[in-house]
Amino acid sequence: MLRRTLLAASASHRVRRVITAAPYTRDVVTRFVAGDTADDAVGVTRRLLADGLLVSLDYLGEDTADPDQAAAVAQEYVRLLGRLGADGLASGGRAEVSVKLTAVGLGLRENGPKIAAQHVARICAAARDAGTTVTLDMEDHASVDAALGVLAELRPDFPDLGCVIQSYLRRSADDCAGLAVAGSRVRLCKGAYRAPEEAAFTRRSEVDRSYARCLRILLAGDGYPMLATHDPRLIRIAGVRADAAGRRRDSFEYQMLYGIRPAEQLRLAGAGSRMRVYVPYGSDWYGYLVRRLAERPANLAFFLRALASVG
Repeated sequence: MLRRTLLAASASHRVRRVITAAPYTRDVVTRFVAGDTADDAVGVTRRLLADGLLVSLDYLGEDTADPDQAAAVAQEYVRLLGRLGADGLASGGRAEVSVKLTAVGLGLRENGPKIAAQHVARICAAARDAGTTVTLDMEDHASVDAALGVLAELRPDFPDLGCVIQSYLRRSADDCAGLAVAGSRVRLCKGAYRAPEEAAFTRRSEVDRSYARCLRILLAGDGYPMLATHDPRLIRIAGVRADAAGRRRDSFEYQMLYGIRPAEQLRLAGAGSRMRVYVPYGSDWYGYLVRRLAERPANLAFFLRALASVG
């Protein structure tokens, strides 16, 4: 019930206005969002890399309805990647970028998938010049086929283009099986979008079991799994499965969100694992933050404690 309520709130303009105008909200948001600008994002990236962590940067925004705005988002990524490359932060994929396809035009009424693919190709070219990679974020269940279509279209030219699979969807184990191939980069997360019961698991235990199935498939395959979870039990399962599959520490990575379990992030990196932090930036933070709270009750408790500490 809590998850459904939060997901409904993520799409509510009225709730958005209340939350974004509330006292102290901005102070809390800065614990989970790097800031509004690329300068903020680069500063956080520099600090995380110095701590031995990897980074994936997400310029916040989605559901773009204007072609000029879609082009502006793509240009922001191109500039960001140029900055990362010039500052020596991107080499070897240390800092990469994550891109939501609806932010670069997927949902446009005319030629949305084509426009999104063109923008992603520009971003991938900039990433290649900087010495790093791009990962396509997955959004709601209705856009999965379109996202995988863009991935298939661009991978011949950009074979290191990654994608996200969400374990809350019933189709995800099959998608993982199709993507667990040499050169493929797949970020596995639980997912935080609303979906009908016929498309998605509704109980947390089902989502967790699906995640375990998917990580087993990815770790047994020939690709590069990126295991995005804060769940201690799933992290332990991932470690056991990686050992059973004979995985080297550099053949997969863990991922966590900026501001969530930072001590565990450092512990994993200190133990020799590749640990990447997903760092969002930009002013359009509301939908992102509320969905993160819906993903896991512990995230909500952490947010409320942070809110109380600045109140």
